[in-house]
Amino acid sequence: MPKLLSGLFAVALALLCAAPALAREVVPFPGYYYAPGTIVIRTNERRLYLVLGPDYALRYPVGVGKDGQQWVGLAYIDGMYVRPDWMPPPDMRRDPDAAGVIPGGAPQNPMGEAALTLTGGQYAIHGTNNPASIGRFVSHGCIRMYNEDVTDLFARVGVGTPVVVTR
Repeated sequence: MPKLLSGLFAVALALLCAAPALAREVVPFPGYYYAPGTIVIRTNERRLYLVLGPDYALRYPVGVGKDGQQWVGLAYIDGMYVRPDWMPPPDMRRDPDAAGVIPGGAPQNPMGEAALTLTGGQYAIHGTNNPASIGRFVSHGCIRMYNEDVTDLFARVGVGTPVVVTR
């Protein structure tokens, strides 16, 4: 990439990411393996990367699946929802103490402000009303984000966005 174009790209990235945030930041990222717009989640780092170009990504801290409940692979965003209702996943429905449907916007709703559901129907990238869970191994396989960060990501991606989950 010519030097001038590279410099303009960096300035554009800084402006693009200038919105207030809790913890997201533009970082160097070897994104040449992934097309711009791809979401890469590294569970061992507890970080989600939105690839912006061949050398940069927007990095967000996340909460990931507990031991034995993590997954790896390729999925795609198949739905986008603001303040969605939450229903326990099938493995939790067997638990008699599990909650039923929790309406969107309720303080105890674990989906937070927004959710990006993934193909396969079991997992989502979503906000949380428990910000202390970010950066930890806490979920049944979903990816948790600060509400402000999931709202930011929600505005940057769309249905069909590829999501690559690695260890």
